[in-house]
Amino acid sequence: GSNLGPTNQKLMDTVTDNIKKVREENNLADDAKVPSDLVLASGSGLDPHISIEAAYAQIERIARERNVSVHEIQKIVEQHMEGRQWGIFGEFRVNVLELNLALDMLK
Repeated sequence: GSNLGPTNQKLMDTVTDNIKKVREENNLADDAKVPSDLVLASGSGLDPHISIEAAYAQIERIARERNVSVHEIQKIVEQHMEGRQWGIFGEFRVNVLELNLALDMLK
């Protein structure tokens, strides 16, 4: 998290740098939308979830790093998608810990 306001130049520079880094690491196009949860810090830092969009943005890199097909990684991501909490709160998401454990089982 950060106590910097949304118009603070330091925060804007940090987010801009984070967007550039995520695009480079994941081979995303310059005009590709980068999910906010990949470039902003969590308030608590404890949430084990990322958005579906954040998971999909990383699939090609993960497949390349783990030497597994993109299709195989997509399948595992889809198996670990969770719905809204109590069916109404929040967005669809992926538990990163559970996903990483499943990916480790591929070895």
